[in-house]
Amino acid sequence: MTQTMHSNRTHSTDMDRRSFISGTLAATAAGSLLGALASHAAEKPATAPASAPTEFKRKVKIGIIGGGHRGNFVGDLMKKHGGYDIHAVADYFPEVAEKLGEHFGVDKSRRFSGLSGYKKVLDSGVEALAVLDVPYFYPEQAQAAVNAGCHVYIAKPVAVDAPGTLIIGELGRQATKKNRCFLVDYQLPLDPANSEVIGRVRQGGLGALAHILSFGRTGGWADPPKGPTIESRLQNEIWLSDVALGGDTILSYDIHIIDGLMALLGKQATSAVGASRICRPQPHGDRVDACGVVFELDDGLLWTHVTQSLDNNADFSDMTASVFGMSATARISYGDKVYVRGGNKHYVGQVSQSIYNDGAERNVADFYRNITEGRFENATVKRAVDGHLTAILGREAAARHAKLTMAELLKENKRLQVDLTGLKA
Repeated sequence: MTQTMHSNRTHSTDMDRRSFISGTLAATAAGSLLGALASHAAEKPATAPASAPTEFKRKVKIGIIGGGHRGNFVGDLMKKHGGYDIHAVADYFPEVAEKLGEHFGVDKSRRFSGLSGYKKVLDSGVEALAVLDVPYFYPEQAQAAVNAGCHVYIAKPVAVDAPGTLIIGELGRQATKKNRCFLVDYQLPLDPANSEVIGRVRQGGLGALAHILSFGRTGGWADPPKGPTIESRLQNEIWLSDVALGGDTILSYDIHIIDGLMALLGKQATSAVGASRICRPQPHGDRVDACGVVFELDDGLLWTHVTQSLDNNADFSDMTASVFGMSATARISYGDKVYVRGGNKHYVGQVSQSIYNDGAERNVADFYRNITEGRFENATVKRAVDGHLTAILGREAAARHAKLTMAELLKENKRLQVDLTGLKA
């Protein structure tokens, strides 16, 4: 569809997280996800010329959906990897699709635009699809890819509501049955220091778990007045301010730390209670600015999560989680130091200062390896489903200022809708 529209803010850093379809990343957006992440995980400076790509006998013919930062970023990593042939591209905006195709040397006949551009990419003969545009469209695009027998590389959030999330879970299972790969691009659990902490906690390093405290803090997303159609929201990361397009900040941004906790806990929340509010002046989209949620798990474990999207010089960490046990405490983070403090699994480590780049590069390499070596377990899908359902549960409980169980959320099966009237097919 359009670009890599996930959670980003847009500073002039390669960590810019999901700029949308217009290839003009708003390098000025002070509230961009990447801008927030860059403060804790700045990209490593180049120390030596890049080595030539490895020569692979087997090239994976892939199509890229989304011509913003994420599409260019992941595409560059695939080109650097050397095992991919970027065969076709698509973006909602024709000029962005053209620019993306030019960047990767894609034939003009395989540069597509409009809402249905992804279908033309699939028809062009690709064997894999990189889904890197607006989250609202992900389940539809991924479904078409799996139905076409393609491997899927997908950014997060993979969906904006519970029905869409469940579709992604089913697609992961279908892909496994078809001997196809379905990889969700997360970075935090792949970081060596975070991975070490997660492993030690899972080995009982904290004793019984008592409670968890996590944060997802970012600046305010762009939220200009709406136009006559939704088209104006499909660029420059504006979609982040519309819950139906991006899932709200707890899902589009906080999902990174929530995913880390899913890797640590191995299960989703069973209930949530909370509150949220919109307090920025002249809001046009419906994303919230502040949200507090207390999740409960099936064993009684309590997990308090705080999120905000405000330009207020907040001084607490962007994305961190402290896990408190009966005998020790652990910390995971999208940046900074992490640890297991106390107990028999004591550890202190430093998160990679290029966690965003490093994680995506590992995922690109894993996707290729999984395809070529026949690894179709697709383990990232279940964790993504657990994390997304947990985040959506928190978002909905907070919006209602009430307690909501996971069973109730799934029974409601509430689907978010976007009015696509007037958009180019």
